[in-house]
Amino acid sequence: MKPVVAIVGRPNVGKSTLFNRITRSRDAIVDDTPGVTRDRICGQARWEDKSFLLVDTGGFISGDPDVFAPHIRSQVRQAVAEADAVIMLLDGKGGLSPYDSDLLQLLRRSGKKVFYAVNKIDGPEREDALDEFYALGIDGIYPLSAEHGYGVSDLLDAITDGLCGPEEPEDSALIKVAVVGRPNVGKSSLINRMVGNERLLVSDVAGTTRDAVDIEIRRQDGSYLLVDTAGIRRKARVRQKLEKFSIVRALKSLERCDVALIMLDASQGITEQDLKIAGYAYQRGCGCIFLGNKWDLVDKEAVSVRKFSQQVHLSAGFMRFAPVLTVSALTGQRVNRIFRLIDQVWQQYTTRINTGRINRIMEQALRNNEPPLHRGRRLKFNYTTQVASGPPTFVCFVNHPEAVHFSYRRYLLNQIREATGLDKTPIKLVFRTKSGRRNYSGRKGKRRGR
Repeated sequence: MKPVVAIVGRPNVGKSTLFNRITRSRDAIVDDTPGVTRDRICGQARWEDKSFLLVDTGGFISGDPDVFAPHIRSQVRQAVAEADAVIMLLDGKGGLSPYDSDLLQLLRRSGKKVFYAVNKIDGPEREDALDEFYALGIDGIYPLSAEHGYGVSDLLDAITDGLCGPEEPEDSALIKVAVVGRPNVGKSSLINRMVGNERLLVSDVAGTTRDAVDIEIRRQDGSYLLVDTAGIRRKARVRQKLEKFSIVRALKSLERCDVALIMLDASQGITEQDLKIAGYAYQRGCGCIFLGNKWDLVDKEAVSVRKFSQQVHLSAGFMRFAPVLTVSALTGQRVNRIFRLIDQVWQQYTTRINTGRINRIMEQALRNNEPPLHRGRRLKFNYTTQVASGPPTFVCFVNHPEAVHFSYRRYLLNQIREATGLDKTPIKLVFRTKSGRRNYSGRKGKRRGR
């Protein structure tokens, strides 16, 4: 396992800006509003030839009346407990605060290696602002500017010295799973249940989750990266800037995931917004699983599991390949089956079919149902090949691609699914014209006779 370094501090000292600077990403939302970060956010960091996991945390304040404050403090304590080293970030412009002393006491009791850094020091001429922080009884203060990069290299040199080993190769078998859905359908609760602890902040307040939070877990049957996302509401209802940022992060998580868990509130059935979210996942080519959460609240005499699945597939007819599973994050009902279903979808999602086999399948399909006519002549299909996986993508060369009717395309897709058993993954079928033959010199054109 890579070493873990946590960034802690009171609100608005620049923790997320420093996190983005060190990870060379924009994974953490940055805003002047205090309390933007609520959950722990993890990112991969590398300095020179050494790598580590960096953790961003919410602002630590004792006695804050905000409803989320106790949860944020709990998240900070967990981050410190799990870290190998801690960066305590202080505010060089705002100066010393009583909350800094409270956090300092927590860190001293933890026994962890702590690096004290004062942010918003834009250059050597501003380093006289460090003097008041020595009143905390600390040594070795690092002046830096998370926004401009001043002093960050010195801090990283100190952190990585003797802490980190060589960079570890990325786990290619890691299955990336994004959990998406409307607000308050139970995304964070489900991930906490899957992980086995209260890793994420959970509340009845809509919009609790703001960042896309990555959580890596390892099980006997595989390794998974679970991504919790903000609830996606209708555009007309989204007015706050922070919520817009959160939704953009949620949609971007679909671009980097292998499988999307599309969470529904089973007690409400599938809604128009659920279908839009499913459409986002479909457009991005994700493997998809519909999860009907809150199944413990459903009247089983009125709605059975089978009937619920039929309703989902009837409403989302474009995603009949996506399995439907009813669960309860609250009670844990059928949650363990999710991993098995993820594995099945991922296996199909990454499948490759050799060219010979796919062409035999297509030839049989063309014999069973001849291609349509175009301008009085039958369309001519030359050959088919798989050009990508994740999802399986096939290119079919035909003399008039634009003339292939959507109904015939759907027929060919169904034939591929039936023959290959790829019934739980999206499949892309692209039609193109066959390029000209190449001569022996490698240039396009007709081959000359002798």
